[in-house]
Amino acid sequence: MKFNKLKTSSRRKNRKEYFNAPSHVRRIFMSSPLSKELRQKYGVRSMPIRKDDEVQIVRGHYKSQQVGKVITCYRKKYVVHIERIQREKANGASVHVGIHPSKVVIMKLKLDKDRKRILEHRAASRRQGQDKGKHTEETVQAMET
Repeated sequence: MKFNKLKTSSRRKNRKEYFNAPSHVRRIFMSSPLSKELRQKYGVRSMPIRKDDEVQIVRGHYKSQQVGKVITCYRKKYVVHIERIQREKANGASVHVGIHPSKVVIMKLKLDKDRKRILEHRAASRRQGQDKGKHTEETVQAMET
């Protein structure tokens, strides 16, 4: 069922929008889920990834238990480069392998004042949404009288 009549369901148009998106929209597309500990701590499920976050790869050839720091967020290609995740080229040079942000889990956030504000704002709106539509004893009694 379609919820927003202003948003298209067309695969063709959605792909066009994704690949022609400007940088500030790509930042939102390049979000990663938080680890279970961070999710408990902040009450937020995912965050846009940034340069000095520490992440763990959970899918693909490079998945591992080790935690690596994000070196670059390459918005043009929708990938992040992580320290120690490299491959050898044919000429012997080593290059960083691009990993899509949805395939990593953020283990440690690099917090600054803007990011703290985003976390507080999202946690507050999530808490507000949980109470929405719930009736308590007081509201039921108020309705009856």
